[in-house]
Amino acid sequence: MTRVGWRTLLLWSLAMLAGAAVVWNSRFSADISFFLPARPTAEQQILVDQLKEGAVSRLLMLAVEGGDATQRARMSRDLQSRLAALPEFASVQNGGTSGENAARDFLLRHRYLLSPAVTPERFTVAGLNAAISSSIDLLASPAGMLLKPTLTRDPTGELVELVGGLDAGAEPASRDGVWASRDGKRALLLVQTRALGSDTDGQERAIALIRAQFAAASDSAGLGALKLELSGPGLFAVNSRATIKHEVTRLSLISLTAIIAVLLFVYRSPRVLLLSLLPVASGALAGIVAVSLVYGTVYGITVGFGSALIGEAVDYAIYYFVQSGRLGLDNWRQRYWPTIRLGVLTSVCGFAALLLSGFPGLAQLGLYALSGVLAAALVTRFVLPPLAGAPAQIPVSARIGNALHGGLRRVRILRAPAAVLALAAFAYLAVQRHELWLPNLSALSTVSAEDATLDTRLRADLGTPDARYLVVVTAPDRETALQTAERAGRRLDRLVADGVIDGYDSPARFLPSAATQAARRASLPPADELQRRLQAAVAGLPLSAGKLAPFVADVASAREAPLLDRRALDGSGLALAVDSLLLHGANGWSALLPLRPAAGAPTTDIPAATVRAALAGSGALFVDTKGQFDALYGDYLQQAVWLSSAGFVAIVVLLLAALRSPRRLAGVLLPLVLAVTLVIAGLHLAGERLQLLHLVGMLLIVAVGSNYALFFDRNTGGAELDTATLMSMAVAATTTVIGFGTLALSSVPVLHAIGVTVGPGALLALLLSAAFASHEA
Repeated sequence: MTRVGWRTLLLWSLAMLAGAAVVWNSRFSADISFFLPARPTAEQQILVDQLKEGAVSRLLMLAVEGGDATQRARMSRDLQSRLAALPEFASVQNGGTSGENAARDFLLRHRYLLSPAVTPERFTVAGLNAAISSSIDLLASPAGMLLKPTLTRDPTGELVELVGGLDAGAEPASRDGVWASRDGKRALLLVQTRALGSDTDGQERAIALIRAQFAAASDSAGLGALKLELSGPGLFAVNSRATIKHEVTRLSLISLTAIIAVLLFVYRSPRVLLLSLLPVASGALAGIVAVSLVYGTVYGITVGFGSALIGEAVDYAIYYFVQSGRLGLDNWRQRYWPTIRLGVLTSVCGFAALLLSGFPGLAQLGLYALSGVLAAALVTRFVLPPLAGAPAQIPVSARIGNALHGGLRRVRILRAPAAVLALAAFAYLAVQRHELWLPNLSALSTVSAEDATLDTRLRADLGTPDARYLVVVTAPDRETALQTAERAGRRLDRLVADGVIDGYDSPARFLPSAATQAARRASLPPADELQRRLQAAVAGLPLSAGKLAPFVADVASAREAPLLDRRALDGSGLALAVDSLLLHGANGWSALLPLRPAAGAPTTDIPAATVRAALAGSGALFVDTKGQFDALYGDYLQQAVWLSSAGFVAIVVLLLAALRSPRRLAGVLLPLVLAVTLVIAGLHLAGERLQLLHLVGMLLIVAVGSNYALFFDRNTGGAELDTATLMSMAVAATTTVIGFGTLALSSVPVLHAIGVTVGPGALLALLLSAAFASHEA
């Protein structure tokens, strides 16, 4: 190697080391942030906060299967006690009597601060008479079992009022004293982790602890026949990360192995093979470095996309080694580098359009690809020649040369069939234009159908309410948030009375604002005044005032009791309910009020206009979460259409400026447009559900395929394509198809969509470019 070569190697090595240092300190993530908007609306921000930090994102649903009901209940109690003792879990509930008793004891102790029925009118003679009469009547009803033990302490029935709110909505069935599924075949538990939903490592540790504790409990009790099922957002995040890691590793190995095999067959030289991989390594590293420096976090899916970049990045080295061996370095630079450079710039234009996306994952893919392709091209142009020394002579046998030229002649017969098929494809796409694209964000989900089915079943068993419809209030502090939630609740009470909704939940139910608690406490009369009123209130009732001394004592105690704060709920079982509905984020506090659709309604839809009208002026926001997710995906799709169109226009403008001939421009673009049309129509006919990454794949077909079309542009320097050039194009197309086509094997929808679109699209672009070339090379 010459002195220039050693100097070049040193500079390249230093650059790679610097890049490696950046990568070593980079943060890699496989969480849902890839799919979340970079600039969310107010409604979308609520969803983002819920998914990342909300208590719901920390919930895990557990089901114990197998054995008999007694064994499952025993395991449920054992597992609950084991998990509750671990600091990794904030709450572990299984419907056991200890948890219910703790909640009811808390409600009984603090009933006068919590009950919405506590008003000054409640403690007048008339109010006491009505309340005590109602309680006496309740003794003959099923609620009497709850009321009877506390009648002398709570004759006005505040506990019954509060427990009714506690049990609002669906409740899990109970077998042998613990929660069970509807069919009684599974014991159920609900666990809240201390790790945030966005802390995938913490969720993974928590899930591992649950499995370990279940195994230990099974072994100690000799209940090996029992089986644990688990679901929840944390599990989805952990499984998604594991899937992406596995897919990235697997696909990169497949792609790299296949490409190395092809190159080794072509080069017949390990040294040239290793040199050809330098642009690949440089491009992959440059892509990660650029994404890390710009975004701070590199998504696993972005790295997975790098396995496709291998196929394109190695193309430039193929062009150099196969073509320069016959022409020499200087002639190659003069004759072929301008064409390669133009192809690189078309790819850059296509990828650059994605940088403007509000979809963080899409923007990262664009930056990664742009940086990688540019770095690979620059390394090929300025690093490979000094390192390689004299251009290598890549052997191309006469048989292969004849086959390439013969194939080029024969491929021209595809012109008419391709044109007819393209017209049919255009017509098909026009007819199916409203049915082409999946309309919701589930198209990008990595959750398997099996996991989704289990999650749905466990939610139904646990009676988890559908949180599609939310009323949300935001405030700078918790007290203001609770007060605003109470005002919104009064508006919602009217909708409940009118039958518009069946009910709602609110954090203020079990943690009222300090102002409301103070007002309720002030409603309580002094002991002597209460005693006098009671004497008059119970006249004619089968309950004497003398038996209600515990009631008078409790009211006197409540008058002096401190107001409740969030810490007071710990250990009561109510903390989970409040934490799920009262969130503290970077922008303050949010209170969530999930709405339940009206019972007996023909659909589960809630009339949004009616709810919004009722909440007008209250400071509350009505959110349809499903509608927001669908709108979010619709925005992504619409934005991808515009960005892809902008990228295509940029490519057209670049090519027109470079070719300076509308006729030549048409000759370059025609095969690319036909390839895109045929691929999209073919995918839809094959049953592929199209989503926005297929749309991005269309742009990539144009960006990648333009490289081949430019080589077939016969007016470039007036030179004809010889055997070496055809050979380089064939090998480059093969590696590109391998790189992108490998992604089609992925179970990750984002990667699969790109692979299944660009893989066949790149091959079609090559064949159609050859078929529509103006005259034989």
